[in-house]
Amino acid sequence: MKVYLARRLAQSLLVLLGVSFIVFFILYLTGDPALVLLPPDASAEDVQKFREAMGFNDPFIVQYNRFLLGALRGNFGQSVRHGEPAFHLVIERMPATFELAGAAMLVALCLAIPAGIVSAVRRNTVIDYVSTVVALLGQSMPTFWLGIMLILVFSVQFNLLPSSGRGSLEHLVLPAITLGLFTTARITRLTRSGMLEVLSQDYIRTARAKGVSDPPVVWKHALKNAAIPIVTIVGIELGTLLGGSVITETIFAWPGVGRLSVQAIYNRDYPVVQAAVFLLSSTFVFVNLVVDVLYTYLDPRILLR
Repeated sequence: MKVYLARRLAQSLLVLLGVSFIVFFILYLTGDPALVLLPPDASAEDVQKFREAMGFNDPFIVQYNRFLLGALRGNFGQSVRHGEPAFHLVIERMPATFELAGAAMLVALCLAIPAGIVSAVRRNTVIDYVSTVVALLGQSMPTFWLGIMLILVFSVQFNLLPSSGRGSLEHLVLPAITLGLFTTARITRLTRSGMLEVLSQDYIRTARAKGVSDPPVVWKHALKNAAIPIVTIVGIELGTLLGGSVITETIFAWPGVGRLSVQAIYNRDYPVVQAAVFLLSSTFVFVNLVVDVLYTYLDPRILLR
């Protein structure tokens, strides 16, 4: 077990190192930061002095090494717009993003797992067809369109729920549904496929032949053996929700990291962009590491591979 965890942890650290390099390299290619950070009327001499003071004249590898050492200490520099440490700004917005992503995942799981199981157990019935159609619709609807439609119906037309901001539970309902429905469709289809594969196995037929009723067969035997692909897609989707909530946060004015990142990109606030991408990437890698550990619980044979 320790060897397996050490190997997965080493792989995660390599991924984070690669992410940090790519993020820094892409921003390095965007142009001279001094021209963005200084006012338009700055003289050439002021620009040159600023470049020298900030280390922008150093070779790329020197700048990246300085960035990496700072990132390890949680120092991504000062925000250009806010005048505060970029890391502090992103950390302040992380709870809002975690709240939204967690609520969206809860919506997805509550809808997708039962729907996928029922579709597999009642294959080729009306329930199965309806579930498949709804899943396809969920994947076909763009998030920005769905969010706007929900606002028009529940906020403008019926005045039941707030259309923006973060506060009470009511503020969370519409953005969580908007963000969670697309994920619901994917998990539903994968749950159905995994359950169909497991339900056709010999040990399931043997359990039924021994007189075991359907609920224990489905929930105790079939679902646990179909759980590995489900856990995989849940882990991937959770990471996607954390990093891909930009549109939803913008539509509903949700004060999370995604909205902060959009504002930072418009303002060319590179330290905030670097801090946001690096922290979200770290969270994504951590979620996948947790999924790898769950694999060993669901299937102990993984330790032998």
